[in-house]
Amino acid sequence: MTQRTAVVTGGMGGLGEAICIKLARMGYKVITTCSPGNTKRDEWLADMKKQGFEFKAYEIDVANFESCQTAVAKIQSECGPIDVLVNNAGITRDTTFRKMDKAAWDAVMHTNLDSVFNMTKPVIDSMAERGWGRVINVSSVNGQKGAFGQTNYSAAKAGMHGFTKAAALEYAKKGVTVNTISPGYIGTKMVMAIPKEVLDSKIIPQIPIGRLGKPEEVAGLVAYLCSDEAAFVTGANIAINGGQHMQ
Repeated sequence: MTQRTAVVTGGMGGLGEAICIKLARMGYKVITTCSPGNTKRDEWLADMKKQGFEFKAYEIDVANFESCQTAVAKIQSECGPIDVLVNNAGITRDTTFRKMDKAAWDAVMHTNLDSVFNMTKPVIDSMAERGWGRVINVSSVNGQKGAFGQTNYSAAKAGMHGFTKAAALEYAKKGVTVNTISPGYIGTKMVMAIPKEVLDSKIIPQIPIGRLGKPEEVAGLVAYLCSDEAAFVTGANIAINGGQHMQ
């Protein structure tokens, strides 16, 4: 079987990095995206190479449709057809709705939700033409249950799954699955930057398993959804949150 190619948006940190490593270990050719002008790109690629991973990283503004179209065309010309797309890129601009301005709303919606359209649009039809493809949208527990101070983030992450269900229906008979995963609190650098007293008193007590998730655990779920064995799973939203929210 020819080597399949996976694109992971926002793959240069935390959860995205774990997904890139997992897919590479499964035998995928892995490409990640980073924001234009990212000064850590070459350093990250060099560090990954030391660990034995030959990744490629393309600068893409996932919030901009034209940027995505141009970059995807370049990826396909240089690396071949894209078989797996993991829409992982995301940002937060947390504040209460009363204090939230339009800029904070727009930034999160463009980066977290518009990006799913922007990146999926240029790749999914070619997946369907080849009769095989996987699109995995990385949402959040807060898209399922809401979160104080995150009306923008919760709305964008919930919107991802609405996209998933409709696209899954349209491409189900063409060998392309579209799924959402909704991680809870995972021990990434972003979460670990939360003060320890807040983690210990406010966040971990909400998690029945009693700890943060590991990036590798989420990457394992993504890997399953990318596999041939997951061909009957489509339109799903799979929670991976230690029991924090059950639906």
